[in-house]
Amino acid sequence: MATQPVTQRDSFTSKIGIIAAVAGSAVGLGNIWKFPYITGVFGGGAFVLVYLICIALIGLPVMLSEFIIGRKAQRNAVGSFKKLAPGTLWFMPGIMGLVAAFMILAFYGVVAGWTLEYLLKSVLNAFAGKNPADLEGMFGGFISQVTKPIIWQCVFMGLTGWIVLAGIKGGIERASKLLMPILLMIIIILDIRAITLPGAAEGLAFLFKPDFSKLSAEGMLSALGHAFFSLSLGMGTLITYSSYMGKRENLATTAVQVTVADTVIALLAGIAIFPAVFAFGIEPGAGPGLVFITLPNVFQQMPGGYFFCLLFFLLLAVAALTSSISILEVVVAYFVEELKLGRRAATIMATVAITIAGIPCSLSMGVMSNVQFMGKTFFDWLDFIAANILLPLGGLLIVAFVGWYLGREKTETEVTNEGELKAGYLPLFMFLAKFVAPVVIAIVFLHGLGLF
Repeated sequence: MATQPVTQRDSFTSKIGIIAAVAGSAVGLGNIWKFPYITGVFGGGAFVLVYLICIALIGLPVMLSEFIIGRKAQRNAVGSFKKLAPGTLWFMPGIMGLVAAFMILAFYGVVAGWTLEYLLKSVLNAFAGKNPADLEGMFGGFISQVTKPIIWQCVFMGLTGWIVLAGIKGGIERASKLLMPILLMIIIILDIRAITLPGAAEGLAFLFKPDFSKLSAEGMLSALGHAFFSLSLGMGTLITYSSYMGKRENLATTAVQVTVADTVIALLAGIAIFPAVFAFGIEPGAGPGLVFITLPNVFQQMPGGYFFCLLFFLLLAVAALTSSISILEVVVAYFVEELKLGRRAATIMATVAITIAGIPCSLSMGVMSNVQFMGKTFFDWLDFIAANILLPLGGLLIVAFVGWYLGREKTETEVTNEGELKAGYLPLFMFLAKFVAPVVIAIVFLHGLGLF
């Protein structure tokens, strides 16, 4: 064979490894923590239907666009654009993704740390005998502390860094192939228990029976925004992961498989939560506290609740970890390839820097809660900038890059693996990438800024 290039890149070694890792990136707290509560807030089944349409028409084209960019360039999120569009400003979406990944993991690591504390509380049966007011006080008291939430954040970030340090094949792929089946098994067990509760049918009807009278314009825009967040779009993770894919992988098939897996997990999370919520007379639109306040109350009223509460918070922690390793890899890959650091130094530097940035996010729940700018805490600002500006704007530029800059010929070469595969969907994809996705994402972007 020809001489290997000087710079050897790690890569995924199997199809199942790719699906597990990329689906793991998409499946996270967004599916299991955020999706159920915003579904409750915006009225259930009608919101779910709009969400599924957004996934198909917008989420899938953006995901495939990221796959095309990453696999074609075989570089990190910034380096991919520099390679494919040298001497232009097209590297800016990569920079946006890099900054978004850094910001998101800063506050994501804080919330993920909460899941570890609640996993320990579940083991110790700390919810027993507590009424809803007690549980609310327990949660508020914990997140407002200075030391304990930061310790858990550091533990979680250390675990994330340890996996990423081992590389793609030995770390991320191996961990994903172990963690994703565990996640799926836990959520199925929780689903079986939920649907066997008395009154579960009302919860399933809420989730799957559309009532369009409850769907507002804000709900529709939130559905699209959450589709973006849920699939890990616009933050560089999918460009980075696809750069480790082999040239024989079917990108379109992989994108569909990952999108289906992510959506199924989100719906399974709803099935695990809403029948239980309705069975015990809880308000489905309970908001962000649904997981940490409402569900512990539900579990302790349920026969076998100790076991199912333990499983649920283990599920949350595993889901958070499969996402966090993908987000950290965005920053590490950039440090390695653009700053020419060794992987060990890059991983340690990225993990420490993101953890430090996350500390004010944690303190925003307590001693820094009054440190606000324009009514937002440090946590709120990182969340707002990443979710409302960087992700949608980055996603818009990504699909525009594929649709308008790369164009049909180069795109066809990449998705057909240089003519080996058929791509009958290409005309539809190019139409969505050039016209539909940019316009709809622009609307969500303007809505996020309060301008629409």
